[in-house]
Parts: sequence; structure tokens; C-alpha cells
Amino acid sequence: MRHDRIFFVAILAASLLPQSSALADPVGDWRVGDGNATVRISKCGAALCGIVASTASPPGRDSKNPDPAKRRRSVIGIQVLSNMRPAGANSWTGTSYNAEDGQTYNARMSMQGERTMQLQGCVPNGGLCGSETWTRVR
Repeated sequence: MRHDRIFFVAILAASLLPQSSALADPVGDWRVGDGNATVRISKCGAALCGIVASTASPPGRDSKNPDPAKRRRSVIGIQVLSNMRPAGANSWTGTSYNAEDGQTYNARMSMQGERTMQLQGCVPNGGLCGSETWTRVR
């Protein structure tokens, strides 16, 4: 009888503990801050990555890529998020590529809610940072 009471108290105590504050992971399709593109985030091995899945207008070329051989490719399908790994609750760090300037940045994705995510990019070795809010499409 005493064991049943201890078991009941343990279950009751566990049910009163705060639930995890983890939000859904960022896997899915996200509209970037200016609405001009959708990035599809998926699992890539032990990390996450993201490719340009679609654009609001006819897709441009990756004309500012530092590799001349890649400058004629469409932006559709290019990887813009790489090696994004967990970095605390609801956030991941890795790198982002910006086809508009051909630069690669240190990146942090932070879930703000089930449907919003903050993406921050910083110039490597310190310096300027910028951020924007992405909205989940699906």
C-alpha cells in the first residue's frame, strides 16, 4: 500500500514540472524577410541545411559567386544554409550564403514561435551583423 502512495506522489510531482520550452524544429519551407524567396530547410546528416526552393519573380543568377564557374547558375536550388547545428534551446548555428552579394556569413537561426524564425548573419571574424524574420510556409 505504501509503495502505491509513493508511486502516485512521484507521478503527481512529475506532472507539475514545467514542460519543455522547445519549439518545433525549423525543418520545412520558410519565406525570407523580404518575401522574394522561399528556403527549404531539411536534415543534412547530423546538421540542417537550406536551399532556395522558389522565388517570387523569375529567378536570377548567382552572378556574384566568388567561383566564376557558378555565376551562371540559377539561384533556385543553391544551398544558402549550411552545417546548421544545435546551439541551445530553439537555435542553430552554421553558415549562410547570400547570393545577392556572393558572401558567406556566420549564421544563427532562432525559433521565435511555431511560425516565425529569426535568422542572423555576421561577417566572419567579427564585425557587422544583420538579421531578418522568416515566416513558415509549411
